[in-house]
Amino acid sequence: MSDRLVLRLDETTSTNTELKLLQKKTPLAEGFVVMADLQTNGRGQMGNSWYSAKGENLLLSILLYPHSVKARDQFIISRIVSLAIKRVLDRYLEDVTIKWPNDIYWNNKKIAGILIENSLAGQHIDYTIVGIGLNVNEEVFPKELPNPVSIKQIVGVDLDREQLFNELYDELLKLYQLMEKGEIAAIESEYFKHLYWRNGKHWFYDKEGRFEALIKDVISSGHLVLTVFPSREERIYAFKEVAFEVIDE
Repeated sequence: MSDRLVLRLDETTSTNTELKLLQKKTPLAEGFVVMADLQTNGRGQMGNSWYSAKGENLLLSILLYPHSVKARDQFIISRIVSLAIKRVLDRYLEDVTIKWPNDIYWNNKKIAGILIENSLAGQHIDYTIVGIGLNVNEEVFPKELPNPVSIKQIVGVDLDREQLFNELYDELLKLYQLMEKGEIAAIESEYFKHLYWRNGKHWFYDKEGRFEALIKDVISSGHLVLTVFPSREERIYAFKEVAFEVIDE
């Protein structure tokens, strides 16, 4: 991952889908980026959709070859991508956090989403496609979306999407190199430090109902560890097995 090789599209169904199709035709260089002004079928985690008006936000996918990462440890990629976005947004905003597993929040509102798709080869990762949707200059979101926000809605001015992309690419490269050097503990520590709801007790939901808990850890597999009150029972959750009771302000 070095020089920026960027395919810029006016419109596509999904930058992840586009990059995946290109990669299957002819393997591309690491760091290759597909960027679009509009996605007609933008995707989020676990089948969710991603809304963005044309030309207002950052919609991109990046190709990586993290061959040193074992399939069971693939959540480390989610950590570095989340942290790269967090580091860039910290230059423009305060109160940016990472909502487990990898949504980026400003206060109680979602400002960015990540979709990571790994192609596995045995026990290791063959290649990874990292999809990022960052709300930059959007002014009005559909009412049915639960809690979106853009940088412009917060700071009141348009931002240069190209500059944001360059900053994001650079930060991801730095974190990717740290990962490749084996600095996993440092990455995990930084990720946990910036978690949404890391401090104090909060309300969650699982299949049994509503409960109060605090976040104890996010283990290497990506599972969330909660300490439940008043019992102080420890529970471990995979994606979509637990929900945060987020109150929109």
